[in-house]
Amino acid sequence: MKRVILSGGGTGGHIYPAVAVAEALKKRFGDDVELLFVGAEGKMEMEKIPALGYRIVGLPTAGLQRRLTLSNLALPFKVLKSIRRARRTIRDFKADVVVGFGGYASGPVLWAAQRAGVPTLIQEQNSYAGLTNKILARGARRICVAYDHMERFFPADRIVHTGNPLRGRFSRPTAEDKLQGAAFFGLEADRPTVLVVGGSLGCRTLNETMKAWLTRQEFKPPFQVIWQTGKYYEAEMQRFLAEHPSPGIWQGAFIDRMDMAYAAADVVVSRSGACSVSELCLVGRPTLFVPSPNVAEDHQTKNARALVEKEAAVMVTDADAPTCAMETAGALLADAARRERLSRNIAALAIPDAAERIVDEIAKIW
Repeated sequence: MKRVILSGGGTGGHIYPAVAVAEALKKRFGDDVELLFVGAEGKMEMEKIPALGYRIVGLPTAGLQRRLTLSNLALPFKVLKSIRRARRTIRDFKADVVVGFGGYASGPVLWAAQRAGVPTLIQEQNSYAGLTNKILARGARRICVAYDHMERFFPADRIVHTGNPLRGRFSRPTAEDKLQGAAFFGLEADRPTVLVVGGSLGCRTLNETMKAWLTRQEFKPPFQVIWQTGKYYEAEMQRFLAEHPSPGIWQGAFIDRMDMAYAAADVVVSRSGACSVSELCLVGRPTLFVPSPNVAEDHQTKNARALVEKEAAVMVTDADAPTCAMETAGALLADAARRERLSRNIAALAIPDAAERIVDEIAKIW
């Protein structure tokens, strides 16, 4: 039996790729592989991973705050404690390989594994590598990436282009899928539809963009919108729509069936986190990215630009979004030729078997 530690968390963008690889490992090796997740205490993985039936160990690590805070003074002690616990976990579990997906816990556990001589693999989801992964890459046997030109950050002889692993099955919707998607959200199948999605927690910029646009349209939008507001903003946006009823607007905190949302949409307005980008490549929908400026290394902007340079997406900055993002989406709706070109180019970047490719690389180094 082989024993694999998977470490990643803090956000769904780190957790769900790790889970996708775990599922691919179990599917291929069944009872011949044992899995253990390592996360950060108090972060969402400590709840999400056990709910999916996997065992997880928490480390007391945390991130460095960009402003001067007392918590930064405790950080070195947390890191040292995390490394000690990671060493013990690796030893007690008898790990054959450790796979890191990013997040607070990934650094200490990969560092400890490399010092113990345990093979490690890094899965870098973004087009611009973070500092921790750049340091850990020196001791990693494989670095699995989703973008071209990553030799800027990593040893070229260890890079493998696998794509980003995703949970669920996403594919280019058919005409029948579009009809079903419109019906699912109670929308008209023959009216143009834009999907505005900012993640499960929500996105203040995209919500303010929708409010400003609806106000400019005098609450008579020229096309339908599926508006995912996120749980943090749901009550506020519900009050806004109650005060300003607008026909053809579906609003919800969370979308359980993203496949239906993608199918119904003619254009998608989205943040450009790694998993969102990978999903949109698989479904091949014309996309307007509004990158978040509040992430490490500004990697969402770099992710979006990597697609814009290939004419596979359009981008509007976070600052400009409230004044022009929805009008830009409307212009795309009116330009069928450009939508077809964007759809074709973004679909060409899809890698549907990314999790299986990563499992291939894990099996080569354990």
